[in-house]
Amino acid sequence: MAYPLSAYIALRYSTAGKHNSFVAFINRFSVAGIALGLMSLIIVLSVMNGFEAQLRQRILGIVPQVLAHNATVDTVQQLDLPGVRAVSAFREAEGLVQSRQALRGVQLQGIVPTTMDEHSIVSNHMLEGNFNKLNEIKFAAIISWTLARELKVNVGDQIRVMAAGATVYTPFGRMPSQRLVTVAAIFNLGSQLDDKVIYLRLDDLTRLLRKPKTAPADVRLFLDNAFNYQGIVSALNQAGLETSDWRSRQGPLFDAVKMEKNMMFLMLLLIIAVAAFNIVSALVMVVSEKSGDIAILLSQGMTVATVRAIFMLNGIFNGLKGAVIGAVLGILAVIYLNDVLSLLGIHLALSADGPGLPIDVQWHQIVWVTLFSLALCLLASWYPAQRAMKVQPAKVLQQES
Repeated sequence: MAYPLSAYIALRYSTAGKHNSFVAFINRFSVAGIALGLMSLIIVLSVMNGFEAQLRQRILGIVPQVLAHNATVDTVQQLDLPGVRAVSAFREAEGLVQSRQALRGVQLQGIVPTTMDEHSIVSNHMLEGNFNKLNEIKFAAIISWTLARELKVNVGDQIRVMAAGATVYTPFGRMPSQRLVTVAAIFNLGSQLDDKVIYLRLDDLTRLLRKPKTAPADVRLFLDNAFNYQGIVSALNQAGLETSDWRSRQGPLFDAVKMEKNMMFLMLLLIIAVAAFNIVSALVMVVSEKSGDIAILLSQGMTVATVRAIFMLNGIFNGLKGAVIGAVLGILAVIYLNDVLSLLGIHLALSADGPGLPIDVQWHQIVWVTLFSLALCLLASWYPAQRAMKVQPAKVLQQES
């Protein structure tokens, strides 16, 4: 197949054989550095993406994503907001739960069981029972496996729930409103908030808080993507509704995760940059070693632009080899990462879907970092190519004669 002379010579230089052993070593070292850096970047990005997705799934599955205050379900539904898959009446309050063995502070969430059963991710992580059990048992609660273990209770046992915001007068003075409730179901989402929340039927929590049955409740919005909340909040505010969202509660945590991800990304990009700029030293040595060849080519009529293209393409060929090898190894490593860890006897249980590390491969990121690696190789090739253009044929040939 016919292709430009500059590409042919550049390919010959980039695959230097044993007679150019030192240049060949430098070439291979730069290719290996780019490949290892890119492979590491793909692995770290995929794992960090997985952790971020797990946090979004676990924490934002419990925390209300968006709340509309002083509103009704019908009012919010009439807005027909894109990205909102369901709305439901909702109430929450601070409280305490007590068993015979322990006392814990929790957040009491009053929910509509049918809506939660259909749209909440918690319903997919039930160990025993389901949300509809709240409709079958009067004054029932759903708690997490972590809280059940702390309280040492099981499904069917009773716990005492006390609401901090409501009090009643008794012969012993003013006491918090409290009820004995039955544990109707147990879930395990694997979130740090699992033991901070219990679910009650909305009407039961309303009675516990000593509010009238007709007292207005908040409206909870279930979003297709919790990170796309800003447009929905703006639309609710424009409609004259007060809102709150998950950012006010868990925003700092996600900001910290994002910053850590960005810093890891930057560090690994610098590793790729160091490997890419090894090409500079390799190409400078090639220019020094091939100065005689360059002089002959120039004296035969080759243009300086063609000489520059030779060394630019030489660097790109090295970068392309490293990028392809790194991308392939990185993708394979991500696919089989948990299998390799298991084979090495490293047992991790950080994924909500089972043992192992959470993995989330985003192909646009892989394409972007691969192209960025090639761009660095192109940039690193510029100086040696410019130096090759400055070779003076007469002087070089005179020295070699």
